[in-house]
Amino acid sequence: MLAVHCGEVAYEEALRWQRLLVAARRDGEIDDVLLTLTHDPVYTAGRHANVAEHVLRTTDIRVVPIDRGGDVTYHGPGQLVAYPITELAHAKAVRPYVEALEEACIRTAASFGLDATADRERTGVWVGTAKLAAIGVRIDGRVTSHGLAFNVDPDLNHFTGIVPCGISDRGVTSLAALGVETSVLEVRRRLVSALGTALDKPIHQASPADIGLTAAPA
Repeated sequence: MLAVHCGEVAYEEALRWQRLLVAARRDGEIDDVLLTLTHDPVYTAGRHANVAEHVLRTTDIRVVPIDRGGDVTYHGPGQLVAYPITELAHAKAVRPYVEALEEACIRTAASFGLDATADRERTGVWVGTAKLAAIGVRIDGRVTSHGLAFNVDPDLNHFTGIVPCGISDRGVTSLAALGVETSVLEVRRRLVSALGTALDKPIHQASPADIGLTAAPA
């Protein structure tokens, strides 16, 4: 799997990249790819999101409807996002795949001394009753896209504009809020390694240019 760190990328541009990579992976033109990046502030709404009820107030943060599972979530600076573009072995591998993403986040949290857990009823990774990492995926012809968002040090106030993932009785947290001083790049290093282990795929570093990714003209 090629691990490609892209820096900060506008959400819509990253979405375009994912669609290009999914098509290329489905056609056998590329191997598995893991994009890691951060986004500008944005709310994203999955296929079955209740936008009317779960976006709580008008802000200058835009809402982007997308084709992953899950409800409404937030992306922004200080949050590490990982998008694996990988071909699953068979149609029944979706749940094990999601569990592998959860396990990688749990191992990453543990490397900072935190006891994080998964909840089968409420997808994601939690420390107590607060979500540390959100997960939402799409499967297209057994090829995955979207993925996970791990809160390193985002502005948690931005989560108050929505009902995160449609869950009103639990909160959101971050490594910084839990007393961990680190950087997005350090979390990336640990999370990429953990994803390689959880997905049972050797990791090789690459650049966006290595896989033909360029930003669209403004």
